[in-house]
Amino acid sequence: MSHPILSAVLFDHDGTLVDTEPLWEEAKVELSARHDAVWTQQDTLDCLGRPMSETIDRLQEIGVDLPWDELLERLSAAAQDVVARTRIDFLPGIAPLLEELAEAEVPAAIVTNATAEIASVTAGRAPAGLIRAVIGNEDVTRPKPDPQPYLMAAQRLGVEPECCVAVEDSPAGAASAAAAGMKVVVVPGMLEVPAELGDLRIPHAELTLQGIRSLFPVREETVPAGL
Repeated sequence: MSHPILSAVLFDHDGTLVDTEPLWEEAKVELSARHDAVWTQQDTLDCLGRPMSETIDRLQEIGVDLPWDELLERLSAAAQDVVARTRIDFLPGIAPLLEELAEAEVPAAIVTNATAEIASVTAGRAPAGLIRAVIGNEDVTRPKPDPQPYLMAAQRLGVEPECCVAVEDSPAGAASAAAAGMKVVVVPGMLEVPAELGDLRIPHAELTLQGIRSLFPVREETVPAGL
């Protein structure tokens, strides 16, 4: 009987690989101010890790008077502008982990509820050939906490979901990966992830390939007597 072994590691983007949450917040604050509205920190927390549609709905609720599709386009453009003028480093521990994965030839993907375009910038800074798929808000019809984004990433990588580990920092993301049948590593984020979600909880700086592989313990096979 075979047992699952690690086939791929799938990463959330904002707050997991890089700390872009403050940049998204800056973009929302600037966009809101241009329409005489105020985006607050509570608005950020309420929408953290949730589908992009909820952010657009909230912007309209606080008084940004633009059609839904235009508002999405403007927010994406504002966020890209903020990212373009800001240096974004990997969070502590992430760069060494990505190098470990590349050396071990374990493929990776990024799965985000934000835009794939911004996540692709981060993917381009990882070791060459490591991140083989980027799933963003525009790629799915049912974003996190639905399992669709993680299932789509596994499909694109050509691996089984039960052989994947997802690294997440939000309740919605952890729920999405767990519902997809994946092991879930929870790193600290702006929101607490419920205790029932996640197979391992660890700070970013302590992430290692060995720790991730420990989620797939080697089981000894029973050898029939006389063999």
